[in-house]
Amino acid sequence: MKFFLDTGSLAEIREAAALGIVDGVTTNPSLVAKEGVDFRELIKEICDVVNGPVSAEVLSTETELMIKEGRELAKIHKHVTVKVPMIKAGIPAIKALSGDGIKVNVTLVFSPSQAIIAAKAGAAFVSPFIGRLDDVSEHGMGLIQDVLQIYRNYDYKTEVLVASIRHPMHVVEAAKIGGHIATMPFKVFEQLWKHPLTDIGLDRFLKDWRQAKDKLATAR
Repeated sequence: MKFFLDTGSLAEIREAAALGIVDGVTTNPSLVAKEGVDFRELIKEICDVVNGPVSAEVLSTETELMIKEGRELAKIHKHVTVKVPMIKAGIPAIKALSGDGIKVNVTLVFSPSQAIIAAKAGAAFVSPFIGRLDDVSEHGMGLIQDVLQIYRNYDYKTEVLVASIRHPMHVVEAAKIGGHIATMPFKVFEQLWKHPLTDIGLDRFLKDWRQAKDKLATAR
């Protein structure tokens, strides 16, 4: 499974990238707005830090404008993946941008039928939002299962980018069923390696080691 960071914070991205296990970054207008910096400059800086796809979302909702904006975004850096919302006007934009050789991430996907359309239009990635489905008492991970099965049935090459992840178990559950990518907030990313028993065990090992050294020193 690939790990993407879902953030617009350069500080978080640099800290996570330093570990060597981050494969890409997803951003959206809300995340970028929090940073209070120039959008294009931020995307370029992120691309310089992360050696992998960096999703930058179009803000237009009309087909021709989405295509124009997507082409401009793709010029920022070779790592840019253009993020297009799953709306009717977005379908021909996905097709056109993909036809140009530009990678497209179709966002705000909440149903298998939307995921099928994204794949047929040539999307490189599809982003089902599992957390938001869970919030309204729908089965977010069930959507991932359905999309993966459909893509296998027809050998679609579109990667399933599991989005709106709220906790580490979302990552684990997505991995168990074969989700290609998990994109997560920095807070969830940090939680992946933390466990209280690891901390307790390490503390005990170090205390035992110090006690053993003290006994040796006393014996001498």
